[in-house]
Amino acid sequence: MYAELKKAWNEFTSPGQMFEVQRTKVHGVDILAYVHAPNSLRDLWLASAGHGDNDYLVYQDERISYSEAHRRVAAVAQALSGMGVSPGDRVAIAMRNYPEWLLAYWAITSMGAVAVGMNAWWVPHEMEYALQDSAPKVLIADEERLQRFDEIRDKFPAMQAIAVRPKSDFSAWARSWDEMAAGEGTLPEVTIDPDSDACIFYTSGTTGRPKGAQLTHRSCTNNVMNVAFINSVQPRALAYAAGVEPAAPGSEAPLRALVATPLFHVTANNCVAQVATLVGGCLVHMYKWDAGEALRLIEREKVSAFSAVPMMTRELMIHPDFAKRDVSSLKTIGGGGAAMQPDLVGKVPDAMPGTRPNTGYGLTETSGIIAALALEFFLDRPTSVGPAMPTFEAKCIDSEGADLAANEIGELVVRGAPVIKGYLNRPDATAESIVDGWFRTGDIAYIDEDGFIYLVDRAKDMVLRGGENVYCAEVENALFSHDAVAECVVFAVPDERLGEEVGAAIYPRPGETLDAGALREHCKAVVAPFKVPRYIWLLDEPLPRNANGKFVKRALQDSLALKDAV
Repeated sequence: MYAELKKAWNEFTSPGQMFEVQRTKVHGVDILAYVHAPNSLRDLWLASAGHGDNDYLVYQDERISYSEAHRRVAAVAQALSGMGVSPGDRVAIAMRNYPEWLLAYWAITSMGAVAVGMNAWWVPHEMEYALQDSAPKVLIADEERLQRFDEIRDKFPAMQAIAVRPKSDFSAWARSWDEMAAGEGTLPEVTIDPDSDACIFYTSGTTGRPKGAQLTHRSCTNNVMNVAFINSVQPRALAYAAGVEPAAPGSEAPLRALVATPLFHVTANNCVAQVATLVGGCLVHMYKWDAGEALRLIEREKVSAFSAVPMMTRELMIHPDFAKRDVSSLKTIGGGGAAMQPDLVGKVPDAMPGTRPNTGYGLTETSGIIAALALEFFLDRPTSVGPAMPTFEAKCIDSEGADLAANEIGELVVRGAPVIKGYLNRPDATAESIVDGWFRTGDIAYIDEDGFIYLVDRAKDMVLRGGENVYCAEVENALFSHDAVAECVVFAVPDERLGEEVGAAIYPRPGETLDAGALREHCKAVVAPFKVPRYIWLLDEPLPRNANGKFVKRALQDSLALKDAV
């Protein structure tokens, strides 16, 4: 079937075809990009108007068609323009996965403004940093996020706010989303440079401060095309291998996707929502993750695609209601944010014979996927994340930056249209991460002779907790802000449900007594709840160091027993 995959790949990317690829120069660098990718997210959104009265957004008992969504998006965009938002200005979105999240996103990006995705977990201190860094003219937020913003609002006297689904009265300082979206409106006429910022998503920083990744219109639309490509090429290859006639493009049943991960990440936003919008699919939103509720929605809404972190797939399959619910509509299940464990790859078709697993590997800095693998290909190579997509060049390099041969382990670097422009207000971080267009992923990998990528480890000091990146330095900074902490290190602890959890080893100041519960409460005031250490070791002796005076984190981890954590 791999010969057939190569055949289908070449067919789809050949001149004149939908996924034709060419070299183009962006910021002085030659990169691969799709010839027929939409010029901007505005163009992608306008093209979706043809889906008319088809379901677009489903949330609880609410249903919003494409036609209704376009009406609301135009009305909100016109209202934002009236509030002084112009092309290039930033508008922040801070809320749960309500339908308004995507409607706001399309309104902002379609008028040439820049959407700033705020992590809904952030505490006021973290919100303040991102708002100061991105300097949006307007904040669109729900009840909980508005309450947090109210604590820091005096620091942003010029920022306007819009209230989404408020339970409290914010009318003294926030406009009503419902009033803005109620009337008719017209999208402002703008010309959008494909290499201008479309959105800013924050990724945790290695120095403790999040970095605002600048995703461009080109990077986003090329990612959408990459997802559409992999969803087309692998079924075509399997049809060739089986000797049957491939399905005609667009002949499949309409996509119905469950949105179970946050829209402020590229997994849900760029790889699920934007792709569904392109093909006229339906997006079923969840207020928060609950496996039982997800099963109910899959059955009720005939969900065909579920993309989430692996622990969500596992929880679906072990839930008491799994056998009681009809999940036969599911065609694909899997996603990104963490590697799917090899045992789970095989368990999916065993539990759901009509469903095939898939995986996508990528980062915020690549606007979505770098590589993807699904169907029988994933079953055959469960430890791989697949080949790099057509708009990526990928290679592994050694510690000196030299290219490595096939099957040699080194840091994975990629170049192509989906790579971000850089980090907002961080030229040094940009220059360190992107060299001549090549983005350093920080992941240790090897690429086999067939071009399939295998992840081995990560170079960055990071915990990958249920799809959320937690940089150890950020949590260490939070712990060090406690007066009684003399020394600490933060590291990943393996976790069956979330993949990894946050662990911390702490040595108190002489004469001080530390309490794990008090430390966690202290951290909750400084960082989002998912970053607070679940496992804490309180040590009687200073942390081990090497000859350079640095803490020897790996040796310390190996010496700690989970039973001793508090």
